[in-house]
Amino acid sequence: MNADEPIRFDTKIAVLLREDLEPWQRLNVTAFLVSGLGTQVPEVIGEPYEDADGVRYLPMFRQPVLVFEGTKETLTAAHTRALSRALPRALFTSDLFTTGNDRDNRAAVRAVPTGEMDLVGLAVHGPRNAVDKVVKGARMHP
Repeated sequence: MNADEPIRFDTKIAVLLREDLEPWQRLNVTAFLVSGLGTQVPEVIGEPYEDADGVRYLPMFRQPVLVFEGTKETLTAAHTRALSRALPRALFTSDLFTTGNDRDNRAAVRAVPTGEMDLVGLAVHGPRNAVDKVVKGARMHP
């Protein structure tokens, strides 16, 4: 591979947000969702950064994160498709806006059956075409 050629990835990271979220909620949900992917899919993390003075910075995702939005129904359908494809995923439910800590977050998710969750965000990673199928019907976030 030529060092000047752009790197093409055979996988994709996508975040799907419910369209009725407030701007602060969109940012908060996105940050929480993508944090989960890096812990369970370490190959999505690139190398650490270093500036010209030798100051080091944490590594970040090695590929773009595409952010989509859709209706509650679009999110529910995407969740079902992600589960059926067994893709690595993270979720955020509306209940998590009312909790104040990590333990209560887990309890809030655990208390609701899969098909009854009030999803406001979903992040998935996987082969490009599989992720495209998961987010089908969603539109790129403006």
